[in-house]
Amino acid sequence: MIARNIQDFLKKDSFQGALLIFITLLALFFQNSALSSYYTGFLHTPVEIRIGALHIAKPLLLWVNDGLMAIFFLVVGLEIKREVIEGHLSSLSQATLPAIAAIGGMIMPALFFTAFNHGDAFAIKGWAIPTATDIAFALGILSLLGNRVPLSLKIFLMALAIIDDLGAIVIIALFYTEKLSHLSISIAALSMIVLFIMNRMGVMRKAAYMMVGVILWVSVLKSGVHATLAGVTLAFFIPLHSTNKKGERFSIAHELEHDLHYWVAFLILPLFAFVNAGVDLRNISPGGMGESVPLGIMAGLFFGKQMGVFLFSWTAIKLGFAKLPKESTWLQLYGVALLTGIGFTMSLFVDTLAYNDTELFHYADKLAILLGSLFSGVAGYVVLKIATRKV
Repeated sequence: MIARNIQDFLKKDSFQGALLIFITLLALFFQNSALSSYYTGFLHTPVEIRIGALHIAKPLLLWVNDGLMAIFFLVVGLEIKREVIEGHLSSLSQATLPAIAAIGGMIMPALFFTAFNHGDAFAIKGWAIPTATDIAFALGILSLLGNRVPLSLKIFLMALAIIDDLGAIVIIALFYTEKLSHLSISIAALSMIVLFIMNRMGVMRKAAYMMVGVILWVSVLKSGVHATLAGVTLAFFIPLHSTNKKGERFSIAHELEHDLHYWVAFLILPLFAFVNAGVDLRNISPGGMGESVPLGIMAGLFFGKQMGVFLFSWTAIKLGFAKLPKESTWLQLYGVALLTGIGFTMSLFVDTLAYNDTELFHYADKLAILLGSLFSGVAGYVVLKIATRKV
């Protein structure tokens, strides 16, 4: 019985959120203690792979951000594909409200950030940082309230976060791409053609898709396009439904998503948080937090997200384009809008792309992400607690 209870707890979104909080605090402890040199040394541990003329040499930090996060985006891509084809985004009526809310949740934070940084050509590169939502944290906090939160609201938040992730993928592809290598792009295009042929021919072996996926990842990594996009691209070519020789139907995509879920939830995202959330608080002054970039990030996450999601949702519902989620209230919807301001891992990821891990802001930008996410999470929980108590 005890073992089963522990297993059930590990499956909950609340545990995943708690794990990320613990890992973040651990990273902060290492960076701000006598162990700081060991932490920094760990981040910059050189890791190399050489096969003939192919040579990939990166510090451990970038292997996590460029390599392991590609696996995370593979899972995100599989989730998006599943939801669009047969899930909560498979019909126009289901997708309308979360889609409109997600658009508002990207536009308003970007406007808040731009308002603070429009005069700085370098700082403005971070405009997309507050547009992201960390689905693990947001759903984790929502799950703390148990059955008092209507199922329709949980579905709304999940669908919104998935569309938000899709928006982040588009933003990365369009705005955070470096100078392109035509040879690498050509190899990546050839890999996608092979994946398409495999899909149409009904290839059913996951290993075959993974082998071509590795080639795609290396070519995208070398091309100047961010390597994580290889994960999303691979996901779109993996068959959602297949039939074996016995006529039995099964899903390679579902199996792969299931196989990778726990690796992503309990290894990749915690490791990403550990190597990116280690903010050196010793060099951050109150004046530094008052600079335009951290202010823009905090304002975008806390004010921009809630305003964008709630106001766009309210407008869509009042104009008749969508309906308020079943058995929910406006106050509950506002509480969920607050939770979307938890950017955390996704915002940290975009921050590394925007500023290339530069220490120009002395970690104030990353601390702003943590604070903005913290304020949004606490405020969202309090509002939902009050709203569900009234119900």
